[in-house]
Amino acid sequence: MTNRPGETGFSEQFVFPGLEAEPRAREEPPRPRAMPAGVADYPELRYMGGKKRLLPWIHEVLTGLDFDSAFDPFAGSGAVAYLMKAMGKQVTASDFLQFSATVAQATIANNQAQLDAADREYLFGPAADDRDFIQRTYDGIFYNATDRAFLDRASANIDALLDPGKQALARAALIRAALKRQPRGVFTVSGDLSRYNDGRRDLRLSLEAHFQEQIQVFNGTVRDNGRTNTAFQGSVFDEQASAVPADLVYLDPPYVPRSDDNCYVKRYHFLEGLACYWRGLEIDYTTKVRKIPKKYTPFSYRRTATEAFDQLFRQFADRIIVLSYSSNGYPDLATLEELMGRYKAQVVTYQRPHRYHFGTHGTVKRANVDEYLIVGT
Repeated sequence: MTNRPGETGFSEQFVFPGLEAEPRAREEPPRPRAMPAGVADYPELRYMGGKKRLLPWIHEVLTGLDFDSAFDPFAGSGAVAYLMKAMGKQVTASDFLQFSATVAQATIANNQAQLDAADREYLFGPAADDRDFIQRTYDGIFYNATDRAFLDRASANIDALLDPGKQALARAALIRAALKRQPRGVFTVSGDLSRYNDGRRDLRLSLEAHFQEQIQVFNGTVRDNGRTNTAFQGSVFDEQASAVPADLVYLDPPYVPRSDDNCYVKRYHFLEGLACYWRGLEIDYTTKVRKIPKKYTPFSYRRTATEAFDQLFRQFADRIIVLSYSSNGYPDLATLEELMGRYKAQVVTYQRPHRYHFGTHGTVKRANVDEYLIVGT
């Protein structure tokens, strides 16, 4: 049985296929190690399930593992992939969402490109074309007229940049600017948003001012770790993901919730559209907030989640597996350990208490959970 978390925040359990683990004494906590340079300043997105605040703990676990290359196929905000890049590993990051893949292209795959003064002058200059899709489509839904016009202009000028690294960096900055300007950081609310305006600076700044700041923030993430790192959009079960060469895979799939849902598209559909300027996306004009189709993932449903985890562990059975999961998800810890134990000789679970914050307003829902890192070797 897994030890309950104590003051150290760590517990361990060894599980072998077909055998019940014997109780073990609590291990001494690992010696604190300094975080790699730049990781603490990585931009935090208001991202459901984001791991930015857990990075010191994740770093402690990862430093105890022997690996030179890593794959993060649920990159999300990119924070953990960036940590591994800062640790000097060769990193591949992917996500089935385009806006998350864009952030990874800007911060993980990009070792060199930054937006210099000439680039910034161009980005804030006259529009490269006369597009007005955002102004027309989201009138009265998201942002004021000035902000919407700026998003169209900035998108046109980003598309005209010739360097792919600079394009990704500028798009990532625009995505975070749009996220910070939106009350509560989700796109499920629309219309008159004055009730959410509590005087915070993020809601006072224009989108143009946010974009100026975020260019500086994302320029600061560009570091060359001496490795060839890559990022792409795709499902973890795609052939491309299966073929990624890596010693370790870090898996952070959506948590199947006990209630509500874990739909990232519902919450961030505007960012998904902004990342590609809605090219190839179908918009449902019957919905108040102009939704796009939900992307299917088996990790969203109880009837398919257990089988999906089994497939995931089988797919990466020849790598070190580090699974990030939570006590408020489904299936439970014992089931996940048993599934991983089918493919790995040793399974060790690290556990610590954590509080998730949903939204940014005063009555925000908070969830106290146990966060797990389940390591299979």
